[in-house]
Amino acid sequence: MPKILPISDLRNYTEVLNQVDVDKPVYLTRNGRGTYVISKIDDYDREATVEDLIKEIKKGEKSAVHGKASSIKQVAQNFGVSL
Repeated sequence: MPKILPISDLRNYTEVLNQVDVDKPVYLTRNGRGTYVISKIDDYDREATVEDLIKEIKKGEKSAVHGKASSIKQVAQNFGVSL
């Protein structure tokens, strides 16, 4: 179950930060509406990597339609992964 707190709880930010854990962000609300998320940096980095991967997949799909496909090895090398 997600941890949802009012933004006013940041007055005691140490307590709020202690509630953040890997795969368990804290959601902050303002006037009853979700406004911010506090998460561990590892979670943020993982999400950024996934977003980059999705962008590359979409670029690959577009280039494949135009006959400019890349091999899986080329794509893996772009991400620093060896197959």
